[in-house]
Order: sequence, then structure tokens, then C-alpha cells
Amino acid sequence: MFADSGFAQANIADVVARAGASVGSLYHHFGGKADLYLALFEDYQSRQEDRAATAVREARARGVVDPAALFLAGASAYLRGCWEERDLARLFLAGGGPSGFELIARRRYRDWTRVNATLLRADDQPLGDTLVLVLTSVVAEAGSEVAVQDSADDALRLADEVLELISRISQPH
Repeated sequence: MFADSGFAQANIADVVARAGASVGSLYHHFGGKADLYLALFEDYQSRQEDRAATAVREARARGVVDPAALFLAGASAYLRGCWEERDLARLFLAGGGPSGFELIARRRYRDWTRVNATLLRADDQPLGDTLVLVLTSVVAEAGSEVAVQDSADDALRLADEVLELISRISQPH
């Protein structure tokens, strides 16, 4: 319902009807519409983080040690997750949501940027923190665009092209 109508227009009765639950059950488990939305966001973000972390671990297991290559592995998994869960990606990446959601989303983004700074060893290079911010922002914006593509082919082609550009700008010259 949130993906179809947006947070503000989603009606609790419609939400529980689609879920096959009761209004009482929703309030018992989530406390209300806002808490349900935030729980969906946290669940989605956790899956995205797991996808990226798994991709990085698998790359390391294959012997990849280059920080940029590891970042690209995680970014690729994130972008593919944006396509696989495009309804939720569109919903959360477009903004909106309950009061305070933007602050929660901003905190998650900062956490993601810190993880990327560690992965890319930002402290070891000039402009490292700025590079991490730019690369993380590009991936986030690309996720929004991947999620609105008309087909999997278009989405994956866009993701691959973004990753190619990132590989070009993230390598020292």
C-alpha cells in the first residue's frame, strides 16, 4: 500500500486488508502506520546492507584486495537489490514517509558512507573522504534510477554503466 499510494495516502484499513491482518494486530506489532513504515525501511536497508556485505566478502574470498574493486562489488549488489525490490526502493529513495523519516534515512546514509570510507581506506588517500562521499552519492542516486527503469535489461545496463564510470574515477592515475 505504501508503494502504491505513498505513506500519507496509505489507509490503515487498506494496509491491514492487504496484509490479511487486523487493525488491532497492526497496532500491537507496530504501534501504527508510521512504525510499520519505519520497520519496512529498516528491513529493506538491512537486506541491502547484507547484499553488499556478502558481495564484498565473496570478492575477498576470491582474492580481491583492491579497495575500489571491493567497493564496486558491494555497489553492484546494492544496485541489483534496488531493481529486485524496486517498489520499496522507489518508495524509500523518493523521500516522504512519516515525520522524522528524513532524519532516520540521513543517519542510515551517513552510516553507509562511513562503511564505504573504511572499505575504500579513505584515510590513506588525498581527498579520500570527499571521494567516498561522491561515490556513495552516485550509487545512491543510481539506485533511484535503476528502480524506475522499465525492464531488467535497462536497469542492469544502467547499473553496469554507472559501475564502469565509478571504476574509472575511483582508480588513482
